[in-house]
Amino acid sequence: MSTPEELRYTEEHEWVAARAGSVVRVGITEYAQDQLGDVVFVDLPEVGRQVGTGDVFGEVESTKSVSELFAPVDGEIVAVNDAVAESPELINSDPYGEGWLVEIRLDEGAGLEALLEAEAYQALIAG
Repeated sequence: MSTPEELRYTEEHEWVAARAGSVVRVGITEYAQDQLGDVVFVDLPEVGRQVGTGDVFGEVESTKSVSELFAPVDGEIVAVNDAVAESPELINSDPYGEGWLVEIRLDEGAGLEALLEAEAYQALIAG
């Protein structure tokens, strides 16, 4: 399973990539999409929505189950990936690229320190 070193991770199997300024991009990991199976529907939030760490901001539906998406940081949703809403299979084919879900502008003082580094995430999924 691919676990890019430059990303941070959550115990809920989401990845977080730092972008320009205080914006981060969020998606689900290769491990998560593999566990879900074929993704058939994604429900994403409206741009402008405020989220707190741990808040449910959407869901991913696969042929096996429905899984909630949890905000990995505090901030405002500033972009959603419309391509994933139209073609949910992008999550399966390219979870760390075209299959991203949302971008969040971090609240003042919010950071990525509490998130897992790649090595710790690999240990988590190795179980």
